[in-house]
Amino acid sequence: MTNLLVTGGAGFIGANFVRHWRQNNQDDNIIILDALTYAGNRSNLDNIQNIDIVVADICDTDLVIQLINDHRIEIIAHFAAESHVDRSIDGPDAFIETNVIGTYSLLKAAKVCWIDGRDEPLPHRFHHVSTDEVYGSLGADDPAFDEKTAYAPNSPYSASKAASDHLVRAYHHTFGMNVTTSNCSNNYGPYQFPEKLIPLFLINCLTGAPLPIYGDGMNVRDWLHVEDHCTGISSVIKNGRNGETYAIGGGEELPNMAVIDAICSTVDAAFSKDQSLAERFPDAPAANGLPSDSLKTYVNDRLGHDKRYAINESKARMELGYKPSFSFKRGFEDTLQWYLDNEHWWQSVLNGSYLSDGPKQK
Repeated sequence: MTNLLVTGGAGFIGANFVRHWRQNNQDDNIIILDALTYAGNRSNLDNIQNIDIVVADICDTDLVIQLINDHRIEIIAHFAAESHVDRSIDGPDAFIETNVIGTYSLLKAAKVCWIDGRDEPLPHRFHHVSTDEVYGSLGADDPAFDEKTAYAPNSPYSASKAASDHLVRAYHHTFGMNVTTSNCSNNYGPYQFPEKLIPLFLINCLTGAPLPIYGDGMNVRDWLHVEDHCTGISSVIKNGRNGETYAIGGGEELPNMAVIDAICSTVDAAFSKDQSLAERFPDAPAANGLPSDSLKTYVNDRLGHDKRYAINESKARMELGYKPSFSFKRGFEDTLQWYLDNEHWWQSVLNGSYLSDGPKQK
């Protein structure tokens, strides 16, 4: 039995990880620390047995120390982060506070509990979840990012994650903390807050809202189903080498426009197969015999928009046996079905009713 602290466990990737870990480690104790900002949602954790949710800020170092000691935490899986590039452009302060200061707070608390004043550290692991965006932008013919790619962050978001990566590395090399880091590509799947491309465009297709396309829509990303990501993270936590970084990708490098076209065509196909969808979503173009891509609209490109990301996950494959199981086609079809089956979830997000738990706004 392991005692696990998951920061940001009520968010998109964090909640999927909690579900994944509980399914595969039924006897472990899982403590979730989440500030329930706009992207944290208690309902993301519905029907998961034997979890404790603590609503607090990771910057509260004394509270984190208390949680580690009271629950005899052996593993910290650190997901808590501000993660939307557009928001980091409009308001960088929250990204520095959460991603940099928050990660430092967790490391400081973990060091107090696991290392300080001991002849030998307590058994532990601090796993830090990061992003491929810390590596900057690739040219069309550049090799994919791997663990040795130089850092070159181009947005306040990616710069804040790069800083947190370096702090984690420093606590390993200076203080001997048992750490691992994973850098992932673009995630998608259930419970994703509808500010990211796939859930936003999917819901807009269902509600008849515009599909705002940045620039020419040809920016390229590697797409990773969140379940594959959680499998990769679990492998790193359990079997990754101390102090090492692992790149986790989906092996599906696609331009945004190809993803948008897939969203439109898959939604249209779903409506053609299931006539009841037209009654449920009467504002959808597909409900009225129109293609969903009629909602496309082009907007000014994002400031500093990175052109291409790609992940070389060969290290994780060779050392950990990691292999993504979802093709983008299958992964997106499953994701669409989840959003169709869970309209109540995304409607509560759109109307803000999920915020009734009293989140900490930043």
